[in-house]
Amino acid sequence: MAKTLTLKNLPEALHARLSAAARHHRRSLNNEAIVCLEAGLAAISAPVQDRLREIRALRQTLGTSDFERNEIETFKAEGRP
Repeated sequence: MAKTLTLKNLPEALHARLSAAARHHRRSLNNEAIVCLEAGLAAISAPVQDRLREIRALRQTLGTSDFERNEIETFKAEGRP
């Protein structure tokens, strides 16, 4: 059964970012929060091999075999996982 979660003292800036992301992805604020929570918690708990398998599967859907070195360096500089 689904549970309810109430967030108190949510900073206005965080609410604005979540709201903007929800609009961008055409989701409700609630659904966007769930997606963000799932993504954040999955990244913490997923074994490395599972994450690599997901990344490789995603790369195949992009239609490119490799990222360019400068793209990788840009991602690292931006702090992307």
